[in-house]
Amino acid sequence: MILGSVNPDRVQFDAFKTLPRDAPIHMLNLIRLKVLAAYPADHPNHGKGLSGLDAYRAYGRDSAAIFARVGGKQVWAGRPDAVLTGPTDEHWDLAFIAEYPGAGAFLTMITDPAYREHVKHRTAAVHDSRLIRMAPLTPGEGFGE
Repeated sequence: MILGSVNPDRVQFDAFKTLPRDAPIHMLNLIRLKVLAAYPADHPNHGKGLSGLDAYRAYGRDSAAIFARVGGKQVWAGRPDAVLTGPTDEHWDLAFIAEYPGAGAFLTMITDPAYREHVKHRTAAVHDSRLIRMAPLTPGEGFGE
């Protein structure tokens, strides 16, 4: 298990950018939060004792308007309870799926100067994460269809 994945590395991000940008995408987010948010010394929230959840909620609130403006919406959210298949030491505090009209919308969001300020809350909050791009499918009658 890779620990401490908070942002994509250059190779992952470059691969993401080569995929089609005009079809709808879903982004699966798995989030493990820090107990205490770790803001840099020059951030106004540094030393305030905020929890990782407090900081992540600030990220969600502050970036919501930009997310909506690019056409994003949250289509599913949950709190994982137990691992049935997989490493039993791997746990996630939050899980959600964000939908975008295309990868171009996601790229517009993450390059927005205001969003880049808001994402500092996410960086302070997250201990580990997974962000997985998925192509939406129309479910069939059985699993995998």
